[in-house]
Amino acid sequence: MVKKKACVFISGNGSNLKAIIKNSRDPNFPIKVSLVISNSKKAFGIKYAKIFSIPYKVINGEMIRFEHKALRLLNENKIELVCLAGFMRILSKKFLRKFNGKIINIHPSLLPKYKGLNTFKKAIENKDIFTGCTIHYVNEKLDAGKIIFKKRVEIKSKIEEFVKRSVQLQEYNAYSIAIRKIYNKS
Repeated sequence: MVKKKACVFISGNGSNLKAIIKNSRDPNFPIKVSLVISNSKKAFGIKYAKIFSIPYKVINGEMIRFEHKALRLLNENKIELVCLAGFMRILSKKFLRKFNGKIINIHPSLLPKYKGLNTFKKAIENKDIFTGCTIHYVNEKLDAGKIIFKKRVEIKSKIEEFVKRSVQLQEYNAYSIAIRKIYNKS
């Protein structure tokens, strides 16, 4: 099987990056992580790119500069899918149009509920029984793209960090399920 070349954008810990890389080692997984791009030199996730010998680039500074350099790298490396994994910046309409339909994101709620930030706090305050994560295509509206896959998680605590951790543990598998669904490899 010829794997699709993928790039993962990160800003922080890179725990979803690590899970995607590990799944991509499966010969039947549809993508190969060929590049990691971060907007922060302090992103711990860069460590995983180094450990797994994946080329990476840190692009600091304003978003216009970031997007210009990122697009050049995506084109040079013939990237076919961009996975946002804890990438804490909003991509411009111009960037999205140039890579239309090839960018996916993981969001820590059951979309369309709780777009944006503070999703666990909102779920607890609203006394929700479930929360979870959603993998979706990125479009020009915040957390509003076509949904690929959702994973529901029962809320068993009123402590935000506990709920966050419960959801994160499910994210690692959910992201890879979504990638398999995109390429009909589920």
